Amino acid sequence: MKNDKKLGKKITAIRETKRMSIRDVSERTGLCVEQIERIETGIEFPSMAPLIKIARTLGVRLGTFLDDQENIGPIVRRCTDAVTGFEFSNDEVQGRHHMTYHSLANDKSGRHMEPFLIEVSPSSEDDLFRLSSHEGEEFIYVIEGSVEINYGTTTYLLKAGDSIYYDSIVTHHVHAADDRIARILGVIYTPF
Repeated sequence: MKNDKKLGKKITAIRETKRMSIRDVSERTGLCVEQIERIETGIEFPSMAPLIKIARTLGVRLGTFLDDQENIGPIVRRCTDAVTGFEFSNDEVQGRHHMTYHSLANDKSGRHMEPFLIEVSPSSEDDLFRLSSHEGEEFIYVIEGSVEINYGTTTYLLKAGDSIYYDSIVTHHVHAADDRIARILGVIYTPF
């Protein structure tokens, strides 16, 4: 099953367990009913901001949507292990999927951080960056290539070996800084 369909089914199951309608979720998150329907049917894989809003509204951790198993012990991910990816757009409604997130801890239950290996695709000259924000904090370490981070009114250029830690409530956008794919380690914390 494709990851976007798996995510949508999990959100639907949790929403129905909580006896909430799509309209209830829409009103509490500020997202439009149509967007929530597209997410639940797997037509759209949302950016982090709407996904966090949905998780908070449903009273679950962000990781609940990405969990594969319930393992309370340590999780070891070997470099030879295959990891599936989720593509995110930073546009809250629809947009180019320029970031592929590979979860590094989807087998760990009860986690408070979301570590990802992220591939950031280069942008075209026509791409418009929409800043987004959500509760929590983010840490990014650049493994390969370079990324540009728009954070509030400031822009940061990070190259391999550089890192940044920021409050994600401030509007931000991460994109490749040149015409090559960048690889980053991203850790996202959202309070529950």
